Amino acid sequence: MSDNASGRPDPAPLDVHDRLGHAVKRAEQALIGEKSRVLRTVDLTVPQYVTLLALHRAGGMSGAQLARECLVTPQTMTTVLTNLEHKGLITRETSSVHQRVLVARLTRSGRALVKKADALARDVEQRLSDAFDDAERALLRELLDRATAALRRPDRPTD
Repeated sequence: MSDNASGRPDPAPLDVHDRLGHAVKRAEQALIGEKSRVLRTVDLTVPQYVTLLALHRAGGMSGAQLARECLVTPQTMTTVLTNLEHKGLITRETSSVHQRVLVARLTRSGRALVKKADALARDVEQRLSDAFDDAERALLRELLDRATAALRRPDRPTD
C-alpha cells in the first residue's frame, strides 16, 4: 500500500550512508579532493586546471563557453578567469565577432603550467583506473552514463 501522493510504496527508511547518491558523492569528493591536493603543488585549483585544459584544447573561448565546458556557473567562471589572469596564465581580449565578449587565451606560462598540471591530474585518474580491470572500467562508464541519463530524464512533467 502507498502512503504518499505519488502512488508508489513508501521506501524503507535508509540511513543516508546506504543511499546510492551518497556513494556517488563520496567517490566524487575523493577524486576532486585528491586532484585538489596534487594541483595545490602547482598553485592551481581544480576549476582553474579544468579551465586551462579547456583553453589548451580549444584555443580562445569566452567566459560563457568556458562555464558550460567546465560545468560551473558564469559567476564562478568570472572569478576563475580573473584569478588566472592575475597569475599571468591567461589573457583576455575583446572578441573580433562581438565587442561585448572577452575571449580568454593561454599565455606561454599558462601553456607550460597546464601540461604540468595535466600530468598530475592524469596520475590521479590513472590510480582510479588501475582499481578496475578493462571490463570493470567499461561497465563503470556504462553505469555512470546510465545514471546521468536517468537523472536528466524528467520523472514527471514540470509545471
